[in-house]
Amino acid sequence: MKIAFTTSDQVHVNAHFGWAKMIDVYEVSQDGYQFVETIKFNGNLKEDGNEDKLVPKLNALKECTIVYVAAIGSSAAAKLLKTGVTPIKARSEQDEIADVLNKLVETLKGSPPPWLRKALQQKNLNFDELELEEETTV
Repeated sequence: MKIAFTTSDQVHVNAHFGWAKMIDVYEVSQDGYQFVETIKFNGNLKEDGNEDKLVPKLNALKECTIVYVAAIGSSAAAKLLKTGVTPIKARSEQDEIADVLNKLVETLKGSPPPWLRKALQQKNLNFDELELEEETTV
């Protein structure tokens, strides 16, 4: 599954979703994670109330299951959920992407909590299918 992070330095989850100029995307499985791409956004992203600035981000994240953010407005969160992407607020802007990814991999190896199972189901991935995919690609 693809997991995205709003970031200003490609190390920390430290950017507000609407204002983020960069979103890093990783492919995550029970076996680990791999960097996929950095999606960059231009323009006046800090303009509150400008819902048009969200459209390119929503389109860019359609294949993602989760996006980790430092902060997100309720309108943007609702729009992400409508597209099947679950927004997760980082505990602090000091949270490192690598730490979040490592914890996520460990969680996938065990028994994912209900919120993660729900996120996987929204993308038509259930945990059993994720395990089966890993077994057949190894």
